[in-house]
Amino acid sequence: MFQTGPTLFSFRGLFGVQVDVSQSLVMLAGLLLFLSGLSNFIWVAVLVAMLLTSIYLHELGHAWGCLVQGVPVRRIVLHGGGGFCEHARSASRQQQELIIAMGPLVNLALWALASLGSWWIFSGPSMGLDMIGGYLSLFARLNLALFIFNLLPVQPLDGGKLLQLGLLRFFPQNVAMRTAGAIGLVFAVLWWPALIYVYFTFGWLLLFAPPIMLHWHMARGEYRV
Repeated sequence: MFQTGPTLFSFRGLFGVQVDVSQSLVMLAGLLLFLSGLSNFIWVAVLVAMLLTSIYLHELGHAWGCLVQGVPVRRIVLHGGGGFCEHARSASRQQQELIIAMGPLVNLALWALASLGSWWIFSGPSMGLDMIGGYLSLFARLNLALFIFNLLPVQPLDGGKLLQLGLLRFFPQNVAMRTAGAIGLVFAVLWWPALIYVYFTFGWLLLFAPPIMLHWHMARGEYRV
């Protein structure tokens, strides 16, 4: 697991929101490029660039959800484990629903746009754009994977937060927390055998695992998120 770590550099991004790039993100990108070897360097570099762009736009979706509702945004942080959008003040439950939902919705929109672009290139007359179409197809699949991944009902993913917010519409806070914790606990426990299966079957290593004890305490009514 990569922690947030110290900020390596910052810049002013879209909507005027400050973006802090963590040292752990640069270390992870460098490690992936180093392990890829010279023969796959360009392909891995493009994949890393696509992933970072998708994560940034995902977090920018959260930032837009804040700004459109008058919730100030302090910064977006990109790190080795993903990213997060930091509010300057707390948001109401209704505001949080839009803020959290906007991240996965951005990935879904990117999947749709990239898929349409890829389809247009491959279905039309050959114009020497096959490589671009292939990259668009890869970008589309990557964002679809991020959309599905982020909607898994575990903390601290968007799906876990949206699950609890949705339950709060029908149940008291304690019941909503315990129910969301119990559902998340099942997914968190099953995550490990699934992680091992995916690694030995496809060779993919996902540097994330939902915290089992956090969901255990939620299910027992001992923790609030």
